[in-house]
Amino acid sequence: MAKGTRFSSSRLSTFSNLRDFDFRSQIRSAVVSVSNNIAEGFDSRSKKEFNRFLGISRNSCNEVKSMAYLAFRLNYVDEKNKLVLINYCEEVTRIIVGLMKSLVL
Repeated sequence: MAKGTRFSSSRLSTFSNLRDFDFRSQIRSAVVSVSNNIAEGFDSRSKKEFNRFLGISRNSCNEVKSMAYLAFRLNYVDEKNKLVLINYCEEVTRIIVGLMKSLVL
């Protein structure tokens, strides 16, 4: 999923200079998890297993979105970057959900 990969690389740079290393590590893990779980699920043995990985990916998107709100409250990002991150999460989530629906189990 190219959108998920672009999501990973473009959003990681937002936090590259953040001094809160725990926060930076957590959001990086969640961002990377989005595309990695899609890739891992794509290579799975069944539609059911692929759907499970897509669910994990969707949950990681929700985690990134939650952390975007927190990053804003902690003054790690401005309003514009928060909204960009949230909108991107919502777009990727819609794509994932559409893919899940297409896997009629």
